[in-house]
Amino acid sequence: MGRSVTEIRAMKAEKKKITVLTAYDAAMARLLSDCGVDALLVGDSLGMVVLGYDSTVPVTMDEMIHHAKAVRRGAPDTFIIGDMPYGSYQTGVRDAVLNGIRFIKDAGCDAVKLEGGVSVCPVVKGLVEAGVSVMGHIGLTPQSAGQLGGYKVQGRGLDDARRMLYEARALEEAGVFSMVIECVPDSLVKVITESVSVPTIGIGAGIHCDGQVLVTHDLVGMFEKFTPKFVKKYANLSPLIKEAVTAFHDEVRAEKYPEEEHSFTSKVDYRQLLDE
Repeated sequence: MGRSVTEIRAMKAEKKKITVLTAYDAAMARLLSDCGVDALLVGDSLGMVVLGYDSTVPVTMDEMIHHAKAVRRGAPDTFIIGDMPYGSYQTGVRDAVLNGIRFIKDAGCDAVKLEGGVSVCPVVKGLVEAGVSVMGHIGLTPQSAGQLGGYKVQGRGLDDARRMLYEARALEEAGVFSMVIECVPDSLVKVITESVSVPTIGIGAGIHCDGQVLVTHDLVGMFEKFTPKFVKKYANLSPLIKEAVTAFHDEVRAEKYPEEEHSFTSKVDYRQLLDE
């Protein structure tokens, strides 16, 4: 069986690193689950990775629920987190709770994730009071990257670092069971991680977090548009896929595929059908 919120929180005290990867479909979810990954995040990154949007902003709740359902079917026993898309919680606590419940009730997720610090604490509290477990997300928050000056490292200045530490503590007090920290200097992340009792999950945040999360398509080299500095490609599947598809295309054109071994045979003479 998969992990629970209690078990994930306990991993921090046990100093056992937490692994989180994104999943958007049943096939990939099954593969990741088989590898023992602690949690799967149905990230709004699917907007760019799967749906072809230029950012995560256009992603809708219906799209998120659709993909979260598929991930749950592929990994029925894994801890799954649904990423609340832009517009699903910014309009108030009531809307946030209704959308958070959809992730749990309709898609079968175990928790939701949302971006922001102090400003989203009332939303976090409302979700938790409604029985929805919440993962926070501070640092670089892609849904509001424009307000942060673009996709760049956050918290380098002392004032920004102080604000980020305050936000982490506020999210902890609001009831998050863990928090993602994105694109933040590793020395600041060390301070934040030591200052909160809930696990910190880093992405571009160094080694001192309690766990790490990556977009799976980045990890296996299947997203070619760009590669963030913090990504380590453990495989480079895009060239292999292109090679395989090109070979298929060429063999079909040359009538080399399918061969006899790929075909079904029968002793019936079907040519007689032409005379009927």
